[in-house]
Amino acid sequence: MTINELQNILILSNIDSAVLNKCLTENQVFIRHYAKGATVHHQHDTCNVLDIVLSGSLVAYSLSENGSAITMFEFRKNSIIGANLLFGDNHIYPLNIYSVAACDLLHITRSAVMEFLHDYHFVMQYIKSLSLNSQGMNRKLTMLTQKTLQENILDYFRQQSIIQKSSTIILPISKKELADYLGVQRPSLFRELKRLKDEGIIEIHNRSVKIL
Repeated sequence: MTINELQNILILSNIDSAVLNKCLTENQVFIRHYAKGATVHHQHDTCNVLDIVLSGSLVAYSLSENGSAITMFEFRKNSIIGANLLFGDNHIYPLNIYSVAACDLLHITRSAVMEFLHDYHFVMQYIKSLSLNSQGMNRKLTMLTQKTLQENILDYFRQQSIIQKSSTIILPISKKELADYLGVQRPSLFRELKRLKDEGIIEIHNRSVKIL
């Protein structure tokens, strides 16, 4: 990867070229490709690098007592992974992180991040990442502890309706992935979707959902 390509990444855009070149030469900044379905970080592994998603998508998930996988976070292009772990007292990944689509990640070692933290722009982007992580966790906790499954499903559909600017949406993920996102097993999701359809709240056909 060239210096110019690195400086096209928002969080690195103000880092001095000489500093970037030194980190590249010492292999403190490097790219790795991960195939679809690959586990990038295992739960309980030590966090030694900051990750920036250059392409593809990933999720962080945990397994619930009923055996279903609960998707806690989703990461897409420009997402930052590990900012909340790299300098904490506990450097252990609390969740498994795997690629739901083939992806390229820029890995930055802890010592390189410490060098970059001398740059104000990098610091602000780093803080923004920490804030987004905290907000995402708060939303997930609310979803898992304070709302019914029906409320969570409708919240997700309304969110997609805003993103897609239509009352008829195309689910961007499979129903299995939606069940994982909501932290329930597929039969529970299917029962609730049927109930919403029977009550005239939605129309659904495969991945197409119309909010009535």
